[in-house]
Amino acid sequence: MKPLIPFVSQSTSGDRLAWEEVLPGALSGIAEIKPFADLTDEERRAATVAIVANPDPAEVAALPNLTWVQSLWAGVERLTAELPEDGPLIVRLTDPQMAETMSEAVLAWTLYLHRDMPRYMAQQRLKIWHEHHYLAAADRTVGILGLGNLGNAAAQRLRANGFNVLGWSRSEKKLDGISCHHGPEGLHAVLSRSDIAVLLMPLTDETRGMIGAAELQACKQGACLINFARGPILDTQALIAALEDGPLDHAVLDVFEKEPLPASDPLWQHEKVTVLPHVSAPTTRSTASRIVAGNIERYFATGEIPPSVDRTRGY
Repeated sequence: MKPLIPFVSQSTSGDRLAWEEVLPGALSGIAEIKPFADLTDEERRAATVAIVANPDPAEVAALPNLTWVQSLWAGVERLTAELPEDGPLIVRLTDPQMAETMSEAVLAWTLYLHRDMPRYMAQQRLKIWHEHHYLAAADRTVGILGLGNLGNAAAQRLRANGFNVLGWSRSEKKLDGISCHHGPEGLHAVLSRSDIAVLLMPLTDETRGMIGAAELQACKQGACLINFARGPILDTQALIAALEDGPLDHAVLDVFEKEPLPASDPLWQHEKVTVLPHVSAPTTRSTASRIVAGNIERYFATGEIPPSVDRTRGY
């Protein structure tokens, strides 16, 4: 008899149903997938591993004998914050395709800012025909804040496309061809030298609110910012002040403290803000489901659990 694995999700109905369609096929012959709401009390007690996608931590906690949970997302900050420290191990999704997708988004929106797209769009609305000075990619410095799998891939892709790239991380790292900095002093050094700063760090107690007024005022005059990390990392009011009074020229925001972004939020109408609906690095279900299936198959065959989140760091 195949083991039963709960699927716990608070994602939108369309996203949840799509996973409920793809996961059974990927785990065929390995395990049976069953939505949390359909589990009996006995099945809840029997589960030792669960697959989760933006879950309610209370539902995860209602599976009392879990050894570990496999997240379908790279971000697991709510689970680390709300599950007890002695609870199940939390395994993030580590999919090379996600790093590829994110690096593509970083390149695309860096080019959007690099080639003055917001300025030309504003001119179009006013029917202004005016050419602005072109700056070569080699003369544009992009700072990548956060050098995990996603940040590393983004930095290398920007470098391959001719940009001068700086990197920042909490602790010291070395990447080929990238000038890397770390710690508080390194953060200000990168911000002060970057024409475009890209946020890609995880949300932890340490990074929550990390980019505030002081950090934004450390940026170059006319610099731009891209937030593809998490909304609470960036102080929104400080961002608006930096856009209206300097030094920032434009911000591309894909993540927010509250999502979906409320229709009443002033960011929608701000002339110096591009709003995206959290689309920078969507999970590719076909590759992710294969990775998840491999992790779970090894667990049932050998007891091996993939590397899990360090609860003290939050990632």
